[in-house]
Amino acid sequence: MKVLVINGSPHVHGCTARALDEVVAALNAEGVETELLQVGSAKISGCLACRVCHRTGACVQNDLVNEAAAKLREADGLLVGSPVYYASPNGTLISFLDRLFYSSEGTLQNKVGAAVVSCRRGGAASAFDVLNKYFTIAGMHVASSTYWNSVHGFTAADVEKDLEGLQTMRNLGRSMAFLLKSLADGRERMGAPVLDRTAFTSFPDGK
Repeated sequence: MKVLVINGSPHVHGCTARALDEVVAALNAEGVETELLQVGSAKISGCLACRVCHRTGACVQNDLVNEAAAKLREADGLLVGSPVYYASPNGTLISFLDRLFYSSEGTLQNKVGAAVVSCRRGGAASAFDVLNKYFTIAGMHVASSTYWNSVHGFTAADVEKDLEGLQTMRNLGRSMAFLLKSLADGRERMGAPVLDRTAFTSFPDGK
């Protein structure tokens, strides 16, 4: 089993990385392989709404998004971390996830998703909520922990003092590993759920 890990912070060894490290260590201890992609410092443009990806299966902007999409197709889960900027995730990460999820439509069903956020003081809950919506619209199963998945601190050294936050990260890793294994067992015994995608509400007649 494998989880693709996305660090949405421009700081490679900052607060978000410290939180992700704690989750990754717990995943690895449970036998789950992980691979990290550093996204927060990359040059990522927003979605062009051209819909080329729905014909070709890849984003027309051939950058880190397409690399991540290929890795995610082979992975069983996705772990996304972001700093909190004005009560929201990093703008670069938002552009990345918009394009990743739109161009990967239909390929993420029944994978496991989890998000973590880091902030100095406030805004964690709203940023966390934004990230989770990517998973739920794509039919992914969201791993949870023993609190909302956030750590607090201005530096990675500060995060070391957030003992409950780090505990939440470890518990998230264990819960994510359990969910991955449970889904694999369920698919083997029962198969995947059959989904209906025939309806598409657009109201073209104006009614």
